[in-house]
Amino acid sequence: MPTLPLTPQNFESVITRNPIVLVDWWADWCGWCTRFAPVFESSAERHRDVVHATVDAVAEEEMKNAAEVTAYPTLMAYREGLLVYNEAGYLDAESLEELVQNIKWLDMDKIRREFAEQHGTPADPYGAVTPAVPGGTSRMAGLAPTPSRYGWPGL
Repeated sequence: MPTLPLTPQNFESVITRNPIVLVDWWADWCGWCTRFAPVFESSAERHRDVVHATVDAVAEEEMKNAAEVTAYPTLMAYREGLLVYNEAGYLDAESLEELVQNIKWLDMDKIRREFAEQHGTPADPYGAVTPAVPGGTSRMAGLAPTPSRYGWPGL
């Protein structure tokens, strides 16, 4: 599956409508970004159940500022609408694969409880929380539809 370019018009809908989204913030003048692009594209081919999206931070400066991206490449990961990873720097293929696997295995009930505690919001019995999406509006996120293969291996 090819990578998906994100813009202000589709950012929030892509994040909220997909169980797992990786977002690569890049700049055309960045050498490490050009090295990371094939690694990211290879991961997109391997993990068709994960949306691999890109943001041209030079062209989408308002989005970059809203997301507080200051270094390239920056990789953000969203699981069920919540930002669960945000780091700048190059990742090799093995490190990116490990990151994707860790995101797939996250205990989202625990993540939602921690998010609610940190933001002083009451825990919703259905797991709904108000996550922060760069440049987006406040919205409720709950359980996203996930394929049945998100479980213990071999089950």
